[in-house]
Amino acid sequence: MDCQLGENKKLFRGVAELNLDAKGRMTMPTRYRERLMDSCAGRLVITIDIAEKCLAIYPLNEWEPIQQKLDNLSSFNTKSAMVKRMLMGNATDVEMDGNGRILIPPKLRKHASLDKKVVMTGQGKKFELWDEESWDARSEAWQADAVIDAGEMPAELENLSL
Repeated sequence: MDCQLGENKKLFRGVAELNLDAKGRMTMPTRYRERLMDSCAGRLVITIDIAEKCLAIYPLNEWEPIQQKLDNLSSFNTKSAMVKRMLMGNATDVEMDGNGRILIPPKLRKHASLDKKVVMTGQGKKFELWDEESWDARSEAWQADAVIDAGEMPAELENLSL
């Protein structure tokens, strides 16, 4: 039987343990490179995550609609202005080189405490980039909290069957 991936072919998933070199470059996992070249010519946008101490990496074509939504936020609402300022102000365009590497700017590395060992996780249409120790600690905490009382279940998850 032939498996048709359709739209799922565009989704990024899984965890990759990677290294940053001395210049702050990271090699994108081989399994994502062709999709990134096809969808955005290897052009990506890296910004901070405002909820966690990690970075978000978007293919340029996935970032542009987000930027449009951010552009439309009111500058008179302090929360909206803060989100816009943090996400757009830290957004940095990068391009994969011929070896599939991207340069993580120093300011963004500092925000996520990235050193040599990092973890990249596929999150559907984007990636998250974590310091390995931070990822391990957060993963452990999330697993400890994974037992959710049915009364606390968000409505979006009530009909999810795994």
